[in-house]
Amino acid sequence: MKMLKASLLFINTFLFFAACGQVKTPEFSHDDTLRGSITPERSWWDLKYYELRTKVNPPERFLSGSTTVFYEVLKPYQVIQIDLQPPLKVEKVTQDGQELSYKLDGKNAYMISLKKKQEKGKNESIVVHYSGNPIVAKRPPWDGGVQWVKDKEGNDYVATSCQGLGASAWWPCKDHMYDECDSMLISITVPENLKDISNGRLRKVIDNKDGTRTFEWFVKNPINNYGINMNVGNYEHFNETYDGEKGKLTLDYYVLPENLEKARTQFKQVPMMLKAFEHWFGPYPFYEDGYKLVDVPYLGMEHQSSVTYGNKYTNGYLGRDLSGTGWGMKWDFIIVHESGHEWFANNITYKDMADMWIHESFTNYSENLFTEYYYGKEAGAAYVIGCRKNIMNKAPIIGIYNVNNGGSGDMYYKGGNMLHTMRQIVNDDERWRQVLRGLNKTFYHQTVVSKQIEDYVSDKSGKNLSKVFDQYLRDIRIPVLEYKVEDGKFTYHWANCIEGFDMPVKVSLNGEKMDFIYPTTGWKALKKEAKDVKLDENFYVTLKKVE
Repeated sequence: MKMLKASLLFINTFLFFAACGQVKTPEFSHDDTLRGSITPERSWWDLKYYELRTKVNPPERFLSGSTTVFYEVLKPYQVIQIDLQPPLKVEKVTQDGQELSYKLDGKNAYMISLKKKQEKGKNESIVVHYSGNPIVAKRPPWDGGVQWVKDKEGNDYVATSCQGLGASAWWPCKDHMYDECDSMLISITVPENLKDISNGRLRKVIDNKDGTRTFEWFVKNPINNYGINMNVGNYEHFNETYDGEKGKLTLDYYVLPENLEKARTQFKQVPMMLKAFEHWFGPYPFYEDGYKLVDVPYLGMEHQSSVTYGNKYTNGYLGRDLSGTGWGMKWDFIIVHESGHEWFANNITYKDMADMWIHESFTNYSENLFTEYYYGKEAGAAYVIGCRKNIMNKAPIIGIYNVNNGGSGDMYYKGGNMLHTMRQIVNDDERWRQVLRGLNKTFYHQTVVSKQIEDYVSDKSGKNLSKVFDQYLRDIRIPVLEYKVEDGKFTYHWANCIEGFDMPVKVSLNGEKMDFIYPTTGWKALKKEAKDVKLDENFYVTLKKVE
């Protein structure tokens, strides 16, 4: 019955895709619904604050500790859902010192029965104790969990990455993106020869009597679940200060000793990144928590105020230019891309994973904007256009709602090209920049749905972009501008597109300057002979002459 209800919630999406002949109706499990939907056991309470206390035992690959969950009661209800993925197990749950009973629904959802009457408007808390061997990351960050390796000196080197998989892979939490804690304490206990680097600012280090040390970090800003991390290693530290739009921003770098000198050189790109992105997107969203770049044994991830880095201290993406133009070798992909997520993912966060394009399309586009800021508009355009070769067009960018489904990987390169195309339609670079800055101001520290972003961009750009969003986010076809020349007329229309698609596009006729035409799905004509027709390549469409 629960799966039936979930299916009804996204049946319209299925019907749309099926009508286009694009995808088959996918199958989802009861666990997918519990993970991806706002269940009754989640909806009645508003998450306020976490205290996460975890002890890390690297030799045993073992975690133990507790999460204290502080919440406000929105409406009376007596069962609360907390998520924790096996092999980890909940050991005990208490409220006001009283032990509570719970049952496991599916594999990950613990339904905890509350003894105390939950009254609307009251602030309450529960403590969830847990332990076990967490999921081991197989191919982080894509197939994540906890990574347990050794550095070159034989020291333990531990890192978490859990986007998509969920933070409940390594600690008990409300594992749904719609509800963020307002602030958080992260307390990680590690062997005394190691350090933990997590989000926010380090408040204190406690030397324990059992050969361990505890690192207490505090996050002042709202933070999404997958943005929370721990990184355990034999770290060296250096720092600097950036003079930004909101004043002084602390920049802290934590790297393994063998990488220290390389990092001092490569990380000079961090202030460059901040300067470019504050120009395009507005102030860095987490001045109170600072900015960190942290060595990890995987490629990297956008953990809030604790961006992780594993790009081998080289420009490009592991030394490759994803665009094939040469511009991608001018800068470090992980520093630029993962830091771009501080604005789009950590500041503006999707409520449902189906809308993951909000994170990845804008951040892919940020690579273009960074390139433009330092190397010029033509360079930025060449980069994003060059990335088109990576687009697959096999499934829509937007996924299925309420089942933790992220949609197509085309959210990166196709999403970036969609935004680049929209900039051409707006045809006013300063207005477009203010749209990007306005998004980060209007939705500051908020979770959103796709419609909010789509409506905002259309409204503030002064252009109705709804059909453009529908075409590129919800359909796999790339529009074709078909044209023919007959009786001295240039006639044209959009083909291979959704019904009602009416995007303006720039063309050049007979070698003249590029200018807008306004195609629809119906044929239009210009009283003009057109022996030579060229399309402005900044628009992600194709051109075809028909007879």
